[in-house]
Amino acid sequence: MREFCGLLSKEVKNFFEEVGEKPFRARQLFDWVYQKGVMDYEKMLNLPQSLRVTLSDAMQLGLLHLEKVELSEDQETKKFLWKLADERFVESVLILSGERRTVCVSSQVGCPARCAFCASGKEGIIRNLSAAEIVEQVVKINHHLMQEGERVSHLVFMGMGEPLENYEEVVRALKILMDPELLGFSPRKITVSTVGVVPNIKRLMEEGLKVNLALSLHAPNQHIRKKVVPYARKFPFEEVLKSARDYAKFTKRDLTYEYVLLEGINDTAENAQELAALLKHEQCTVNLIPYNPVEGLKLRRPSNEKIDLFYSILSKQGVRTTRRYTKGKDIAAACGQLALKKKNPLEIEAKSV
Repeated sequence: MREFCGLLSKEVKNFFEEVGEKPFRARQLFDWVYQKGVMDYEKMLNLPQSLRVTLSDAMQLGLLHLEKVELSEDQETKKFLWKLADERFVESVLILSGERRTVCVSSQVGCPARCAFCASGKEGIIRNLSAAEIVEQVVKINHHLMQEGERVSHLVFMGMGEPLENYEEVVRALKILMDPELLGFSPRKITVSTVGVVPNIKRLMEEGLKVNLALSLHAPNQHIRKKVVPYARKFPFEEVLKSARDYAKFTKRDLTYEYVLLEGINDTAENAQELAALLKHEQCTVNLIPYNPVEGLKLRRPSNEKIDLFYSILSKQGVRTTRRYTKGKDIAAACGQLALKKKNPLEIEAKSV
């Protein structure tokens, strides 16, 4: 059985043509799912009963079951825990910032990158998510927002998983998310984060989708990077940088370099000077992210003074730099805190809404 949210509009239309239905029926279906967030064919009352039966037999809807929503104390972050058909769990995060409504999307159960600071990869990769499982995260959170008269405005593939290690499904999901007859997101409002899967950065460039790219750098050189990002051993530092820069040049999109600051590992003034020398002639943004605590990890966040100094050195060297304000830390929804759930989610103690 095909997964409905993993299909492009033209594929759904082709199916309707094959079963002898009028094209406007496909548009009605798109409206129910993508505009109204309805995941039950029986509730689509303007579709004939016979068509609803046909769709139920041919296209699966509702792959994600919402187990829990948690709201941060500052009311600016919501974490959604989804149960998958195989009893696995993934998480998505909704970040409320001014008029922006950004969804942080997961692309895998677990993660192969095993970054030293990140909860998602502690147990490695379990499986890839399908395009439909990725898209449904957005559809369902969008429907959640619509109850309050709002909609998702931006998407970041920065949840659980390394998106470019699930290349085919992530690219299919991107095409569905940008399909003007479905969700119609602008590529300028979508960011894909990667630790540097060099061959697939090149493939993504050739797709012509022109989404934004964020490179999880986390170090000014390969020696330190291998400690922070074990996956970095797969590709030389210079090769990773070149592929990301080629992507930026081809797509005419500024690169974002993600840099998690870890006390005693990559947070010194010398590290900042080296990073500034590496990037000062480049049109890019460095996003400094003070480490967020993860249970079982002995890493520490640098002092505010060290963070300020690091920021100041980059800025004075002409490197555009932002310092991320930690959102959702109290509900383990901040950068690096999304974890692979094994126990019954009802046993997880957290503030719920």
